[in-house]
Amino acid sequence: MAPQTRHKVLVADREPARRSVTRRALEAGGMTVCAEARDARSAVAAALRERPDLCLLAVDIEEGGIFATREIRRRLPETAVVVTGEATRLDDAFGALYAGAAGFLPDEMNPERMARALRGVLSGEAALPRRLVARLIEEFRRQGQRARLAHALRVRGVELTRRQWDVLELLAEGLTTAQIAAILSIAEATVRSHVATVLGKLHVSTRAGAVDLLKGAFRSLNAQ
Repeated sequence: MAPQTRHKVLVADREPARRSVTRRALEAGGMTVCAEARDARSAVAAALRERPDLCLLAVDIEEGGIFATREIRRRLPETAVVVTGEATRLDDAFGALYAGAAGFLPDEMNPERMARALRGVLSGEAALPRRLVARLIEEFRRQGQRARLAHALRVRGVELTRRQWDVLELLAEGLTTAQIAAILSIAEATVRSHVATVLGKLHVSTRAGAVDLLKGAFRSLNAQ
C-alpha cells in the first residue's frame, strides 16, 4: 500500500504558544506544518514560498487574517484557507468567507477537533461549527432582505454603506447608542457619526423618523 500523503499546512498566529499547540495537534493528526507566521505579510510570503495545501490563519494577526486570505486565494487558488477567530463575530466570519476561505473556526476550539476539521477541508468540505451555520443562514436571509430594502431606497436616491445599514437596523430594534457600539465593536462617537450620516441621507431629522421610513419601505416590499 502506498504511504498516505502528509498535507502541508501553514499556521499564522500572533501568539507563539498557540502556534506551537496547533503545530503539535496538526502533526499528530497526520499533517506537516511547513511554515509559521505571525502577521499577514509574512504569511503570504511563506505561502508563496512553500505552496501549502492549506493555510490556517488567525483573523487578528497583524495586518489582518482576512487580508492574507484574499491575497493567498488570489495568488494560490489551489491552496485552501481556514480562518480562526471569535465565533460571535459574524463580521469576521463573513469577511473570511467572502475573501475565499473554506471555513471559519472558533479560536477556542480544541486543537484535536480543529485538526479533524482541517482534514475535512482538505477532502473538499467546508469548516463551520454548527452554532455558526445557523447564524450564517439567518444572516444570509437578512442580507437578502437588506438587498431588497436597499434597492427600494436606491430608487429614492438613497445609498447606504454596509456599516450604515448595520446601524440603521439596530436602531430599528430600539437599541441605544451604547448598545449599538458594543454589538458592532466601535466607539459610541462613531455610532453617533453614522447615525447623523444616515439621517442626512434619508432626509429625516430624528432616529424615529429614520426607523419609520425603514419600516414603511419594508411594508411596501411585503405588499408587492
